[in-house]
Amino acid sequence: MKELLIILISSSIVNNVILSQFLGLCPFFGVSKKVETAAGMGGAVVFVITIASFVTGLLYNFILVPTGFEYLQTIVFILVIAALVQFVEMFLKKNVPSLYQALGVYLPLITTNCAVLGVALKNVSNGYNILQGVINGFATAVGFTIAIVIMAGIREKIEYNDIPTPFKGSAIVLVTAGLMAIAFFGFSGVI
Repeated sequence: MKELLIILISSSIVNNVILSQFLGLCPFFGVSKKVETAAGMGGAVVFVITIASFVTGLLYNFILVPTGFEYLQTIVFILVIAALVQFVEMFLKKNVPSLYQALGVYLPLITTNCAVLGVALKNVSNGYNILQGVINGFATAVGFTIAIVIMAGIREKIEYNDIPTPFKGSAIVLVTAGLMAIAFFGFSGVI
């Protein structure tokens, strides 16, 4: 139980996938303009990474390893992730069209989001069992959601501030992301 708690805290906060490992930056910068959109993207990523961690863990442990095809893990993991993202996209298009429109091109980009594939590969490289892999995937996705929602909240506030011309636009967003990464780095002394 203690080990699962350590995985949960370290994956979500200490080793935040965006602010510590710098994975998943495309949706982080692209979808973090409004809190509602960022939270929707976070929810989609939580679903995809958690389910992908479970399915890829099953496939790796019960099909790839026994048959000696471990070298196909990246291809298999990408196929699983792509199928899950298609499921999420169809669900959102039918049930939450406003969020589907707000996410736009970034929703299908979850398929190529390196954070999603990175979690599946990290689960294998760390030798996690299926439960540990699912906890790691869920915690990583929660960390992604925390980071993107915080960034969206800051970006909403930045719109109303008087920012010097050289820092307007992408520059202030990159500075903000850097400061957030430094702040989250402070958690590394905790565990």
